[in-house]
Amino acid sequence: MKFTITRERLQEGLVAVAASVPTKTTLPVLSNILMEATADGVRLSGTDLDIAVSTMVPAEVDAEGAVTIPAKKLVEIVRELPSAAIRVTAAGEQRVHLECGRSRFKLLGIPREEFPNFPPVNFDNSWTVTSSDLQKLINHVSFAASTEESRPILNGVLWEVKGEMMRMVATNGHRLAKMDVPVSSGGASAELIVPPKALEQVRRLFGPSDEIEIAKSDNHLGFRTGATQVFTRLVEGPYPNYEQVIPRENDRACTVEKDGLASALRRVGVVASDQTHRVRLQFTGGALKLSVNTPDLGEAQDEIAVTYDGDVLEIGFNANYLLEILKYMPTDEVRLTFKAPERAATVEPVGWDDPALYLCLVMPLRLVD
Repeated sequence: MKFTITRERLQEGLVAVAASVPTKTTLPVLSNILMEATADGVRLSGTDLDIAVSTMVPAEVDAEGAVTIPAKKLVEIVRELPSAAIRVTAAGEQRVHLECGRSRFKLLGIPREEFPNFPPVNFDNSWTVTSSDLQKLINHVSFAASTEESRPILNGVLWEVKGEMMRMVATNGHRLAKMDVPVSSGGASAELIVPPKALEQVRRLFGPSDEIEIAKSDNHLGFRTGATQVFTRLVEGPYPNYEQVIPRENDRACTVEKDGLASALRRVGVVASDQTHRVRLQFTGGALKLSVNTPDLGEAQDEIAVTYDGDVLEIGFNANYLLEILKYMPTDEVRLTFKAPERAATVEPVGWDDPALYLCLVMPLRLVD
């Protein structure tokens, strides 16, 4: 293998692929990046066996070949090299030489044969989505997926494609985010449960104007544009019936300035319990009173102006869940709706000039007097 590549091109490719390389692994070859020199350029690939990323970068290839190189060291070396051409040659299957200006490096690789093959995803029956639509869903929904191992199905994001609508839903059982985006999917229909880590790679690697080609195999999903491909293992199993937990009869509504509510939650949350993060909210007329009483720590009260329509209501929430939802609300004002202190509340953007529909839900905490 022998090729010449600009430092900028190589670094661009390494940045794209390195995030898919695990920091800790019992399989040494997974700590490496696969480098393949072909007639079309140099393909760089990395995987942790659940997610794989591959990208093609232009290069002058004198001799084709492939080898795997330690990802961390290669990234660090290229980052420190001057802006000049880099000459890469592989002597045998394991020793790789890099030359740039007066700098010389030799790295020990692992033969290409030990690197795992990418999952077989056939793009013949693929469908296409605009990256901006997909990124909008990822940005506003994937945060709500669970990180606990007790219910693995909730560690994924439900992605539904049905004709003219694309939807993502994520929940950890205590909070939920759901967004619908109108699309033209060419009649494609799919119901997939995708790991948030894979969606983050898609969000990071593809530009807003890219048209992303998507294909599914039995238990893998592939995303690709001209030069870059992302593959992921799907989460298997039936996703919970989220529709039945979304309240339809909430008859109390509050409109509040998002940043003001977030600031008040952060202030009183300082003395909330480290276990429950419980904050008491009392809605009365044009005011929202926030209070915390933690026996072994102290008390806090705050008050902000709101527009509230309904009877006096006292309800408790995990402040962290509310703050997280507010962080992803795309408007300055939000609308909260309630039914009763023990029923789920919803949070929606107010005045969002966008065809997408966005709804978040948060379960209350029991107030203990």
